[in-house]
Amino acid sequence: MRQSLGQLLRHATVGVLTLAAVWAPCGSPAAAPAASAAPAPEATDLAFDQRYRALQHGGIVRAANTSVTCRAQASSCRGAQTGGHGVNGDFDMFYVDVDSDPNTYNSSRAEVRLPAGSRVTYARLYWGGNLLAGEQKPWQDNGRVLIAEPGGEYKELLADTVVGHRVADGADAFQASADVTALVRDSGPGLYTVAQVNVAMGRSAAGSWGGWTLVVAYENPAEPLRHLALWDGFAPLMARGETRVPLRDLPFPAGAGGRVGLVAYNGDRGTPGDSLVLTTGGPASVSTALADRANPGDDVLNSTVSDPGTAPARVPAYANTLGYDSDVFDLAGALPHSGDEATFRLASQRDAAWAGVLFAAVDARR
Repeated sequence: MRQSLGQLLRHATVGVLTLAAVWAPCGSPAAAPAASAAPAPEATDLAFDQRYRALQHGGIVRAANTSVTCRAQASSCRGAQTGGHGVNGDFDMFYVDVDSDPNTYNSSRAEVRLPAGSRVTYARLYWGGNLLAGEQKPWQDNGRVLIAEPGGEYKELLADTVVGHRVADGADAFQASADVTALVRDSGPGLYTVAQVNVAMGRSAAGSWGGWTLVVAYENPAEPLRHLALWDGFAPLMARGETRVPLRDLPFPAGAGGRVGLVAYNGDRGTPGDSLVLTTGGPASVSTALADRANPGDDVLNSTVSDPGTAPARVPAYANTLGYDSDVFDLAGALPHSGDEATFRLASQRDAAWAGVLFAAVDARR
């Protein structure tokens, strides 16, 4: 149970999936073999930058789940898992492990749900968490996970871009990612399993937390023409910290619809002061705090994996993920005027959180 991921992988028989993204403006990136079998290097902070952009009929979906939760023996743990208040620092945390493979110490599943007739144009897996709680996990394993497509077997996946990794506020936090376009395009919708996310178990004031999100852009002729965009980085949202992501040269009509999603780490339920605000540019500037029934406007980093409408399946499907947020918001009413510029602002007044991913699908002006 305490073996490092590197030790486990040396004894496991798995395929190796190492893909690098080649981005083309307003098109889909091609996949190519990575130049090296080693995980990507690390950096203390990664500024948010655009990873993918396309103008096409279609949208963006995502699958996500947590990799660690509280020990279920405590009644307070069961209450938190079913949606009650509770934060990771309150509990002795232990791995989620839903598979039957003795070589994995954590694993969880989530559904990629695609409309009929869709074609995947880009897919990227993000994973991350805290390496320091009751134990210290080796940072050398940050850039490796296992992934299994619906009905498939585990493959080793190596980060193909610089990994964010920072020690602060009692935590040892990281995020890594890799292009999985070919895998998802060939495998299609269904339950994907991700295992061996390098997260510590145990108890500490900073808490144990971590999980994964698979972001999938798709093309579908039956859907509206939309701007699709994906940004990622690794930015601390310590007290009064914020991350701003501008949308430029994306002309949208008045009343444009769409969705926006975020991934963040260590947001505590019931700690107010964190928000996701969309501000449009131009003389008719409008600011809208994005919120829904799962995410109050002043507590969007509240340990949820949430979606507008019917949520895709997750195993397990904890209502309180105790420190992992992967949320999708509806943009209805947030873009009342036409324009070609807007800015997303993710901020935290009190949570010692990290921002990792932002994506958007916005109706395009014809």
